[in-house]
Amino acid sequence: MHLAYPAVLSALLFCTGLYGVLARRNAILVLMSVELMLNAVNLNLVAFDVWLSKAARDTLHSGQALTLFTIAVAAAEIGIGLAIVLAVYRNRGTSDIDRLRDTAEGHEHGSPTDGTADEKAEATA
Repeated sequence: MHLAYPAVLSALLFCTGLYGVLARRNAILVLMSVELMLNAVNLNLVAFDVWLSKAARDTLHSGQALTLFTIAVAAAEIGIGLAIVLAVYRNRGTSDIDRLRDTAEGHEHGSPTDGTADEKAEATA
């Protein structure tokens, strides 16, 4: 098999994952897109390792070893990422990234900067 086939498939997977990271608003879908990008990198590492091992018989298969390391890091990343997303969802009630960004910057509804606190104080007085 030619090297072009896995390389093109890897590029398509990576571009799909990149689109998912940039266009999605749900945190879980963003994590899934990051995993898709990591799998594209793994496919590239294995494909180039096999391609290079045909040229030199005495190789250490470092691409496959690096792929196993990447899989282990990705498993830890998704475990911690899902735990953080679940904790944020329990506290805030949403996993929408845009809404979480707004609350982190202090633009949430009911903050003293938009005047609703003053209206509440006038209504009780």
